[in-house]
Amino acid sequence: MMYKKRSRALLPVLTLLLTGLAVPVWAEGEVSNEMFAVNNTWMMVATFLVFIMNLGFAMVETGLCRAKNATNILFKNTVIPAIGILGFALIGFNLMYPGDFNFIKGVFGFAGFGIGTDAAGVTSAYNAGYTYWTDFLFQAMFAATAATIVSGAVAERVKLSSFLVFSAVYVTLIYPFVGSWTWGGGWLKGMNFHDFAGSTLVHSVGGWGALAGALVLGPRIGKYINGKVKPIMGHNLAMVTIGVFMLWLGWFGFNGGSVLSADPGMVSFVLLTTTLAAAAGTLSSMMTSWIIQKKPDFTMVLNGCLAGLVGITAGADVVSPLAAVIIGLVAGVLAVLGVMFFDKLKIDDPVGALSVHLVNGVFGTLAVGIFSTSPDYTFMTQLIGVLSYGVFCFPAALLIFFVLKKTMGIRVSEEEELKGLDIGEHGQEAYSGFQFFTNS
Repeated sequence: MMYKKRSRALLPVLTLLLTGLAVPVWAEGEVSNEMFAVNNTWMMVATFLVFIMNLGFAMVETGLCRAKNATNILFKNTVIPAIGILGFALIGFNLMYPGDFNFIKGVFGFAGFGIGTDAAGVTSAYNAGYTYWTDFLFQAMFAATAATIVSGAVAERVKLSSFLVFSAVYVTLIYPFVGSWTWGGGWLKGMNFHDFAGSTLVHSVGGWGALAGALVLGPRIGKYINGKVKPIMGHNLAMVTIGVFMLWLGWFGFNGGSVLSADPGMVSFVLLTTTLAAAAGTLSSMMTSWIIQKKPDFTMVLNGCLAGLVGITAGADVVSPLAAVIIGLVAGVLAVLGVMFFDKLKIDDPVGALSVHLVNGVFGTLAVGIFSTSPDYTFMTQLIGVLSYGVFCFPAALLIFFVLKKTMGIRVSEEEELKGLDIGEHGQEAYSGFQFFTNS
C-alpha cells in the first residue's frame, strides 16, 4: 500500500459537524473519468472481499473450538469489525496516514480526529485513482482483520469484556501507529522495507498480540496434563472448511486490492501468485502432516492453505510464480511444525493462529528479501522491519493484557470455562437443545 504525500489536510470531527461536507469534485488531469470509475469500482469490490473475510475467520475459529463456546466466538467476530471500523475512523486512519502532520518525522504523526476531505475533491489523499471514502473503507477492513487474528489464539477462556477493550486499544492505536512506519511513508518505507499487503503489518502485528494474549492467559483447562499434550478437538470441520474457502476468496481482495488500482497486468499477476502460494501451502502441509503424524490431519491442511496465503502477502507483487510456489510450500510446512512447536512450549492456541499468522507473517516478509525480482528489497532490510514490529508490538500487547489482568481480569472462572462461555458470558447456546456439557 504505497504512500504519496498528502496535498490536503483532513478536517477534524468538530469542523465537519459544524460546517457539513462540501460537495466533492475529484481532481482533474490525474486519471481519466473512465479509469477513475474503473479503479474505484475495483477497489470497492476488493473492499467487499476483505470485509467478508470476517465471516471466514468466524467460521474457522468457531469450527476449531468446542460447541459450548460457539456463540462467544461468533459474538467476538461480529463485534470486532464494528470496533475496528469506528476506531479507525476516529483515530486510526489519520494516525496511520498522517501526511505532513508529523510530530516525530517518519515515526509518529497524526492528521486529526475523524475522517473527511475538503472542497477540493474526493480523490484519495495519496492515490488519485479512486475516492477518499473508498480508500478509508479498504484500509479499515485491514484494521479489523488485525484484531480478529488475536481472537482465535485466546479463545475458550478469555473474558469477553476484557478482550473487547484490548481489541479497541490494539486496532485503534497500536496497529495504525506501527503501520505508519511503512504504509504511511514512515522510516521503514524510507529504508525500502517492503510489505505489499500485510504479512507483517497485518498478520504478524496481529500474531504478536495473539502470542501475548496466549501467554498471559495460560492454557485451557485440560490441554496439558503431566507434561503431555491432550488434543481438544474442534466441533465442526465442515464449518472450518467453509471458512477457509471464504478466506481464500477474500484474499483476492486483500492482495488484489493492494495494487491500489485496476491495472490489469499487476492485479492479475498478484492474484496468480496468491493462488499458487495457497495451493502449494495446502499440499505441503498435507505431506508434512502425513509424514510426521502418519495420517493426514485435515485441520493442518486447512491451516496450511491459510499459511500459504499469509506467506505470499508481503511479496505477491515482486516475486516470480515459481517463487510463489516455493513460498507456499515452505509456509505449509511451517504451519504444521509451528503448531507442534507451540505445543511443546505449552502455549495453547486453539486455532493455530500463531503458526499461520505470526510464524508465516514473519517468514513471508523475509521471503521478499530472498525471492524478490527487484534489487531494491534486501533481506537485511526485511529483517530490520520484522524485528522492529516484533520489538514494539509484543511488549505493547503484553502491557495491555497485563493492565487488563490487574484491573478487569482477563480469564473466566474455572466453572465458567468448564460449562462453556456461551452460557457463562451470554446466557445462550449456539445449539440449543442439542448440546451436552462435559468437564472437557
